[in-house]
Amino acid sequence: MRQLAALFLFLGISLGSSLTSTAQVVTTGADSARVATPAAVEVSDTTRKWKPLSQWSRPAKAAFYSAVLPGLGQAYNKSYWKIPLVYVAGGVLGFFIYDNNRKYQDFAKALRIRLDGDSTTVDAYATTEGVYSADLANNQGTLNLRRSRDFFRKYRDLDIILGVVAWGLNIMEAHVDAHLKAFDVSDELSLQLKPNLQHMGGTTSYSAGLTLQLNLK
Repeated sequence: MRQLAALFLFLGISLGSSLTSTAQVVTTGADSARVATPAAVEVSDTTRKWKPLSQWSRPAKAAFYSAVLPGLGQAYNKSYWKIPLVYVAGGVLGFFIYDNNRKYQDFAKALRIRLDGDSTTVDAYATTEGVYSADLANNQGTLNLRRSRDFFRKYRDLDIILGVVAWGLNIMEAHVDAHLKAFDVSDELSLQLKPNLQHMGGTTSYSAGLTLQLNLK
């Protein structure tokens, strides 16, 4: 994946208009010709005016902030402990993207030099002893260079995709967390976990268990 565009749009444009017209007929006498005046036009501008950021809902704000800067939505939700997790995940993926890309570029350059047909240029692996040596039979060293190039390119691209997914999850988490913070957890709601004994039909045995009870006062 040479180029990656990961841009989510939070604003859209909706434009519509309705047009109604009526025609008025004017006469100047009994034998006069009927003359139609230009239609009267009434235009209703239905262009939607988008609310400023200050009027957005809390979940929408949180999602927008996390899209602009990962972790900012979590800070807006006051879930500060999640911010290090966001950046640790981003840092790990960033490191693998960098490392795999560096190795891909290294093997791609070596393969390009080896196949350029110029005897005056020698790649970094040609004279080394190992799986990339130019002295291996059946061009095995060159084949190994190609395999390594393709391997690191594949995993670099995969890491980029995972990075985009992680960015999207960061946005989603901020949005959901903002919704949950607005959830009613007043004293009128209670959730209790109670032990429970159930009689096993047809026997004298009982089975132990737990009961989850939701009370609405």
